[in-house]
Amino acid sequence: MLGLTPLVDSVTPVDALRRIALLLERARAGTYRVQAFRTAAAVVSGMPDSEFSSRLAAGTLSDVPGLGPATTAVVTEAAEGELPAYLASLQDKHGDFLAPGGEELYAVLQGDLHSHSDWSDGGSSIQEMVLAAVELGQDWMALTDHSPRLKVARGLSADRLRQQLTVVDGINQALGQRFQLLRGIEVDILDDGSLDQEPGLLAELDVVTASVHSKLRMPRAAMTTRMLAAVRNPRVNVLGHATGRLVEGSRGTRPQSEFDAEAVFAECALNNVAVEINSRPERCDPPDELIEIALDAGCLFAINSDAHAPGQLDMKAYGCERATRLGVPVDRIVTTWSAERVVEWARSGR
Repeated sequence: MLGLTPLVDSVTPVDALRRIALLLERARAGTYRVQAFRTAAAVVSGMPDSEFSSRLAAGTLSDVPGLGPATTAVVTEAAEGELPAYLASLQDKHGDFLAPGGEELYAVLQGDLHSHSDWSDGGSSIQEMVLAAVELGQDWMALTDHSPRLKVARGLSADRLRQQLTVVDGINQALGQRFQLLRGIEVDILDDGSLDQEPGLLAELDVVTASVHSKLRMPRAAMTTRMLAAVRNPRVNVLGHATGRLVEGSRGTRPQSEFDAEAVFAECALNNVAVEINSRPERCDPPDELIEIALDAGCLFAINSDAHAPGQLDMKAYGCERATRLGVPVDRIVTTWSAERVVEWARSGR
């Protein structure tokens, strides 16, 4: 598995459960099924060693709330020093690289400028997202939870964002040189092109990804004006999922927004704003023809996961396949850069 080293015998029960949840998410399994294994990992992790040992010996682990037959079998096999059969099966079935054709580019990716946690509409804690990123071989990641106007996604008010930044700082202190979590946000581009967060607070962040989430069917001229205003804002570093389209998935499909792509991407190039290649299969945004326009305009790019769960972080493979197929030069992909270079680039225009 490129980026994800398979687990073998002697894996701990908690690590086995976490890896199963990650592989299921990576394979786009249902949320309920994934959550069963992540919940079980939390239960086992919080259980005193003495209780765990006594229940394992007595065969009563399944009596514990949060542990069912499937998760108990995984825990028992791992505790006995075996590679759980279910984990082995998932590694065989879903361990291959997700998007053949993008392997070489994926191998040089260092980070991700678009990820979410349970502080907004993500399904896992910041810590769990970081652990998964480390397991996948990333060197850094930007935490970019939503801004306040997106209430359906529990967007962060200024106060909640400030609280989150203290958590991010604490994680970085604990990790030292092993990994860097960048202070970020996915800020909503409002109807007039302004940004949905206090300007002074945005200036404190390492990176800002800006996206349109509302009035996606706005007339072409108005949408163009809106997007131009956003990318001209010196605090914006990445233009997220430019068209807002959905091409598959549980939310159904949605047509792409209409705007003057030549004008918007020319402005991105002029203002050193990277165009996101959103790797989520349901988005696949921008479409190929718009990536080609951005290429011709001289834009930088960011291959991002837009992950809302740990296993989705690996979906950058889809973006790598598209970028490779369309001939995007590696040196114009900011997510292949080091964290230090990314932060320097992101702050250079402020």
